[in-house]
Amino acid sequence: MRVYVPLTLPGLAEAHKSGQLGPAPLDAYAVTPALREWYLSDDVEELEYAALGRAAAASLRLLAADPAAARRRVVVAIDVPDGAAVADPDRGLDQAAIGEVRLAAAVPLAKAAAVHVDSGDAEPDVTAAAAALGAADQGDDDAQFTVDGAEDHELMWFGVQEIPNLV
Repeated sequence: MRVYVPLTLPGLAEAHKSGQLGPAPLDAYAVTPALREWYLSDDVEELEYAALGRAAAASLRLLAADPAAARRRVVVAIDVPDGAAVADPDRGLDQAAIGEVRLAAAVPLAKAAAVHVDSGDAEPDVTAAAAALGAADQGDDDAQFTVDGAEDHELMWFGVQEIPNLV
């Protein structure tokens, strides 16, 4: 099963240094029944792209909580055994939890398939989105427009061997 783990660049540097994503439990995003219902598609690639987008949004939340982190969203795509990622049944109806799964154990970074990171030209929009996130959560439409501006940027794909150059 492919899962998408939201990080920041400092988080990616720590994972590279330790050789694993963790500590457990680890929040991630995947193609879950709730995500399938929300996205309304049977195309696996489209569903995985939606899960990646949910992880990118979670990465933005991590950036909002860490003002010292470089203003680039980071998502690590990793393959785990079926059953290793479990959705919380108590949050099944929560819009914010669509596609969210939890990994009970740290995952070796060697299991990563790819790393997705914002390009440098996304930084101004990601910076503004991270700053506006709190107001957007409170229902401010202008702030939500700013947050949505970060989503206009596609995350770039990097091979795992490129992590040292990213951090």
